[in-house]
Amino acid sequence: MQKDHLFTRRRMLLAGAATLGAAGTASVVMAGGGEETARRAAPVAGPQARQALKPSAFRLQPLTGYGPPRTVPHRLKVRRAPILGISGRGRHMMLTFDDGPHPDYTPHILDTLATYGVRAMFFVCGECVVANKKLVARMADEGHVVGNHTWTHPLLTTLKRKEIRSEMERTSDAIEDTYGERPQWFRAPYGAWNRAAFQLGAEMGMEPMAWTVDTTDWTVPGTSTIVDRVESGAAPGVVVLSHDAGGDRSQSVEAIREYLPYLLDSGYHLTVPRRRLA
Repeated sequence: MQKDHLFTRRRMLLAGAATLGAAGTASVVMAGGGEETARRAAPVAGPQARQALKPSAFRLQPLTGYGPPRTVPHRLKVRRAPILGISGRGRHMMLTFDDGPHPDYTPHILDTLATYGVRAMFFVCGECVVANKKLVARMADEGHVVGNHTWTHPLLTTLKRKEIRSEMERTSDAIEDTYGERPQWFRAPYGAWNRAAFQLGAEMGMEPMAWTVDTTDWTVPGTSTIVDRVESGAAPGVVVLSHDAGGDRSQSVEAIREYLPYLLDSGYHLTVPRRRLA
């Protein structure tokens, strides 16, 4: 599919992303609250970050993002305090899936989650929502959290403010039209946020969410590799990033069938954020 290939090409261009380790990162994966200067709060980037894009003005901490922290202008603010902390007690983790829904892959992931009574977060693209409304309604009906992942999956840091607003607002409208509620969470495509995206998301009543373990399943590394990345990265407070669309996700479908029972047998509780009351 042309759009799936476009997602893959864009990700290949951004493959120098710095991935932060999962262990020990509990309770700081979501942004919001207090702010500190970039000089004090910049996250530690991995060795591949030197080859990546310049980061946006605002950074989640920790964030799988793009570019070494030293390139962040010193006087810009960085969101530091979490608006949602996953408890380090009780071995809580969160599974998240981006880019869907997709009729060939999302149903199988939902089936596996239903088999084990587990809920997850799905960050959906507006174009996919309007083409697969029944799948989005099923997500909500089965207790999963549906988040905003923009309309066409663009790199937000290259767009004008009004374009970012359109991408996010149209997607929230489509989600609301599908099952009656607007999303309370959003995730920037490629993990690339900027000041406008944070501000507009807040205006629309949404909080940003990052991740701590990236399966990089979009590179189609093999089912066993995806499983190993989840199982080896498992720790209290971890948020796992996977995908249910944007390319061939058959490996992601097979992987969750393997790692989900392992996580449960290991005593992990797979959770989702509680919905805020109006």
